[in-house]
Amino acid sequence: MKHILLTASTIMLTTAMLGISSVALSDDDNNRGQADHRYNDQPGYSDRQYDQTYRRAQQKRPGVAPVNNPQYVEECGSCHFAYQPGLLPARSWAKLMTGLDDHFGENAELPTEDGNLLLDYLLNNAADHSNFKRSVKIMKSLHPSEAPLRVSQTPYFLKKHDELTPNRVQDNPKVGSLSRCEACHTEANRGSFSESEILIPNFGPWEESEKEEKRSKYRQR
Repeated sequence: MKHILLTASTIMLTTAMLGISSVALSDDDNNRGQADHRYNDQPGYSDRQYDQTYRRAQQKRPGVAPVNNPQYVEECGSCHFAYQPGLLPARSWAKLMTGLDDHFGENAELPTEDGNLLLDYLLNNAADHSNFKRSVKIMKSLHPSEAPLRVSQTPYFLKKHDELTPNRVQDNPKVGSLSRCEACHTEANRGSFSESEILIPNFGPWEESEKEEKRSKYRQR
């Protein structure tokens, strides 16, 4: 009788574990499927390449800590990409949050309580309070007195994007500005900005796009 009960329990436990695994795989496949539509019309980017990029991104620690504040996503992400706090130092976030009445030409003022809550979140998770690799590099690139108001104004950012040509960004109708991180960085929402995850609209993967750019310059000589 004990043997029968043990066997039954084992079957139930195994079934439960398989069920959990199936759900996990299903959720992962769903996430992949939800993002697939971004790549359907991209030249040179096959399903296999996307699958490799997606799996690789999920397995490693992102460059900056992901946003984990729903209120921040709702208030700020509704108008533009919800930049991770680790992309700027605390002094920059403080200046930004105290000037919301003229936020790059727009009035983005918040009720005092909401503003204070978001400010606390940004300050506590800013680049100078983070040990994520890109946050550390951003801080190393800044002079202690610098407090840029734009992520795209940090020396680290400028250095990482200095090879981009206008036809890939400003003149690209699907990008338009370097401030639109999510347009090319396929894992930007989770704080990952690796070159292997870059997909430039109308041009394809960054590595292939870069090679083609070099070939084009060579042909023009």
